[in-house]
Amino acid sequence: MASSGYPTVHSPYPVGHPPGGYPAPPYGYPVAGGYAPADTGHPPAPAPGFLPFPAASPASAPPPPAASAGPTGAYYTSPVIHTPPAGTHHGQRDDEPGIVHAPLMGPTYCPPGLEYLMQIDQVLIHQKVEVVEALLKFETQNKYVIKNSLGQKIYSAKEKSDCCTRNCCGSLRYFHMKLLDNNDREVIHLVRPFKCVSCWFPCCLQELEVQSPPGTTIGYVIQTWHPFLPKFSIQNVERKTVLMIVGPCFSCNCCGDVVFEVKPPNESRSIGRISKQWSGVAKEVLTDADNFGVQFPMNLDVKMKATLLGACFLIDYIFFERGKGSHQKQGVWE
Repeated sequence: MASSGYPTVHSPYPVGHPPGGYPAPPYGYPVAGGYAPADTGHPPAPAPGFLPFPAASPASAPPPPAASAGPTGAYYTSPVIHTPPAGTHHGQRDDEPGIVHAPLMGPTYCPPGLEYLMQIDQVLIHQKVEVVEALLKFETQNKYVIKNSLGQKIYSAKEKSDCCTRNCCGSLRYFHMKLLDNNDREVIHLVRPFKCVSCWFPCCLQELEVQSPPGTTIGYVIQTWHPFLPKFSIQNVERKTVLMIVGPCFSCNCCGDVVFEVKPPNESRSIGRISKQWSGVAKEVLTDADNFGVQFPMNLDVKMKATLLGACFLIDYIFFERGKGSHQKQGVWE
């Protein structure tokens, strides 16, 4: 029935039949035996519910990122530790002839108390001024303070020797030295036997043993014979040379630093240094208290860093220690 005021429109198609004369589809979902859905070329709609996430095929999956290798060098330990596959071993690179790479035993082994040395590349060593020694020229036990580059105390060191040896043998004396941390725990022990110091006796030169923890040897400092230059070899526990220290021909430099270069075994380049720093005229003349700076590569094995500290103390005793009636040495020929 048409609404009031509107004319009735007659459709040109028969009532109940769409254009083309095709029957209208039945209302609702088809049942068994009913009509089949038309083939439109597309996959059928998924069933209601959550769709499973399609798994990527092995060919389309991105490859895992390659592990980056850490730095290597003279007896260096890389900060990146990788576990080797079963049945294989870490190979050694031939970056420098004669250089031994630190073995990787899971996490890199560090003697207790030396953990902080793994994080730094230089230390400062200050010898304490002894008033009795400065006034009376009576040789006392040397004491040192080891600091970082910010001046913060890391370790303290004290010589252990008898009075007769100190005043009779002077800088040639044998001694034991303890390095203590801030909790007064001994972390490094140095042993210097009695040896000759003249270059005319190459069969009996200076050496120093480094232990950490005390009783466990981790390295040696061995003086190498040379007619003009002071040379020292830094050796590991197997007595294999890892580093070399080469000093100047003259170990006295007025108003300046005296530098001992740290080099690989073939002495091809400088990778660090031990420098005796100028302390001022008054302190240099009136006392034998010295200041040193030790620089080494950051990723150098921590046991070799501790051995370089021992080398600094040995250099101080050989070239810069002045006893009663003695003078500072000018070179290895004295």
